[in-house]
Amino acid sequence: MDLFEVSKEIADRLTGIFLRDEHGRRPVYGGTEKFQSDPHWRDYLLFYEYFHGDNGAGLGASHQTGWTGVVAKTIELYGFLDANRFLEVGKEAAFRRSASGAQEA
Repeated sequence: MDLFEVSKEIADRLTGIFLRDEHGRRPVYGGTEKFQSDPHWRDYLLFYEYFHGDNGAGLGASHQTGWTGVVAKTIELYGFLDANRFLEVGKEAAFRRSASGAQEA
């Protein structure tokens, strides 16, 4: 793997904590059934202070917007940027906005 692929793999693993698995459950919510299945709560994501090392369940404070909030940015970053585009224009390509404020492709 090159460095871009390694960074993408790390981002995918971190993002995977928040995505639904093949059973429709998010690792971040562990056994908290309300957040796993309640239609009023299951699509709200909480960013926890830290995570269980074996199953990814969120632990500690559930209102963190610090380092775990970077997950949202990695989803955006790798959604707009691939290795070739990165080599062409650098990381600014993933963060460039048009005059209207929309993300540029």
